[in-house]
Amino acid sequence: MKAAMVEHPKKLTVREIPRPVIGDYDVLCKLLYGATCTGTDQHLIEGRFPWPVTYPTVLGHESVGRVIEVGDSVRHFRVGDLVSRVGAPADRNGSYGVNWGGFAEYGVARDHWAMRADGFPASDWSPYRINQIIPPDIDARAATMIITWRETLSYLNRMGKCANSAVLIVGSGGNGLAFASHAAAAGAGQITVLGSLSRRAAVHASGAHAHIDYRAPDVADQLTKLCPDGFDTIIDAVGQAESANQVLPHLKAGGTLGIYGIDDFETCRLQPHRARGSFTVYSGGYDEAETHQAVIERIRDGRLDAGIWLDLDRVFPLNEIHRAFEAVRERRSIKALVRL
Repeated sequence: MKAAMVEHPKKLTVREIPRPVIGDYDVLCKLLYGATCTGTDQHLIEGRFPWPVTYPTVLGHESVGRVIEVGDSVRHFRVGDLVSRVGAPADRNGSYGVNWGGFAEYGVARDHWAMRADGFPASDWSPYRINQIIPPDIDARAATMIITWRETLSYLNRMGKCANSAVLIVGSGGNGLAFASHAAAAGAGQITVLGSLSRRAAVHASGAHAHIDYRAPDVADQLTKLCPDGFDTIIDAVGQAESANQVLPHLKAGGTLGIYGIDDFETCRLQPHRARGSFTVYSGGYDEAETHQAVIERIRDGRLDAGIWLDLDRVFPLNEIHRAFEAVRERRSIKALVRL
C-alpha cells in the first residue's frame, strides 16, 4: 500500500509499505481522508519535533478510516464503521516508524473497550482510546477535524471555568480557531484572537469577538483597551519562545496561562515578573477520548463547522500530499484535506 513517509527531515515522499496484518483485538480500516497539522506534521517534516523520532516515519494523525475487517475478539467495531485516529503500524523489523501513520491507504484501530473488559493491562489498550466510532451522519471529510476539536476542547475544559470569562488566544491557525470556537460554545464573555491579519474572516466565523493583528505596532494598547482588567485565561496556541511573555502583562492576577503550541517547545522560558500578579500555568495536557461525544454533539448542532478550517471540495490525492503542505505553508489554506 502507499503511505506518506518523511524519509528524513525536509524530505517527504510517498512510497509502498506492507499492508497491515491485524490481531485478535484489531480492526483493519481503509483510510479515507486525513487533514494536515501545522503543529505535529510540519514539525516532523522539518525535523523540529520536540520528542524523539525514528526516521523514516509515516506521517499523519488526523485521519479517519472505514472498517473492512475485524479480529476474532473484536466486539465493539463492525464492518462499515467510521473510526477516528486510524494509522498504519510501524514496521516490525524497524525499517520505519510511524507518527502516527495516518497518511496511508490502510490502518489499524484497536477494540480498547474489549481489551479492558478482558483484563489486559492499561498500557495495552489505553493508547487506543483515540480510536472512537464516528456516527454515520457525520461527513467523513469533516470528521478529520474531530481530532483537533477533541484535543483542544479537552485542554480548555481541563484549564477550568470559561463561561463569562475573558479569553485571549495567541495564534489564528487551526488550533487557535478551535480554542475560539470552544470558548464561544462555553459562553466566554470576551474572546480575543491575536493572529494573522489574513485570517480575520475565519477568526470571526469561529466565534471570537475581536481579532488583533500580531504585527500591529500597538498590540499592547489594543489588548489593554479590550480588557483593561486583564484576561482570565490566555492560551498560547503557537508556543514560540517569547509569545507567552509578550502577552503575560495582560493576564489578570490569579488568571491561568496555557502553552499549547510547540514551535519552540524546548526553548520556551516564562518571565513571571512580567505578570500583574501570581498566576497559574496549566500543564495538564488533554485526553481526546473524554471529549469525543461532546464534539459529535457540537458538529450536529452547528457549533463546530469544518468549513471554517477546511475547503471540503478541494481535496489533494495522497501522491500529491506535498502540495497540501505547500498550501498550508503559503497560507492559502488553514488546513488541507488529503484523500487516502
